[in-house]
Amino acid sequence: MLKTQHYHLLVFFLFFSIIPSPAQTDSKWYPVSKIVDGDTFWIINANGQEEKIRLIGVDAPESRKSGKKEIGYYGKESKAYLTQILTGNKVRLEYDVSKYDRYKRTLAYVYLENGTFLNAFLIKNGYASVMTVPPNVKYADLFVKLQKEAREKKKGLWK
Repeated sequence: MLKTQHYHLLVFFLFFSIIPSPAQTDSKWYPVSKIVDGDTFWIINANGQEEKIRLIGVDAPESRKSGKKEIGYYGKESKAYLTQILTGNKVRLEYDVSKYDRYKRTLAYVYLENGTFLNAFLIKNGYASVMTVPPNVKYADLFVKLQKEAREKKKGLWK
């Protein structure tokens, strides 16, 4: 009986020790190399290679026509705003449950050197809207709250 309890306890601890912990923060600062649109950009990673970053929990309007996608209302403004914020700056990344999307982009919550939480900042100022894709939902409630406030104040794309 005691051996069975120990076995189950061991299995329990082993199982939870191999699950990646959500919201892992990368303590390194990465230079931004280019901006794709209002929710996607490239960094130079620790290996000196470019890596495409997609902001978790936000969706910015399209800033260019691509395939069937048309330029979205406020798309060019959203890209210009992100470009202004990120040009010449470095960012720190925080990950949630899934680190990559189906397009192999790195999914991240992004922080600026001055401490600004970029994902939340874009939503709060109306340059992006909330787009929650489970399992990456750590800040979903905050983002919904900030979007509601931006809509009420008619900020950015909510004008």
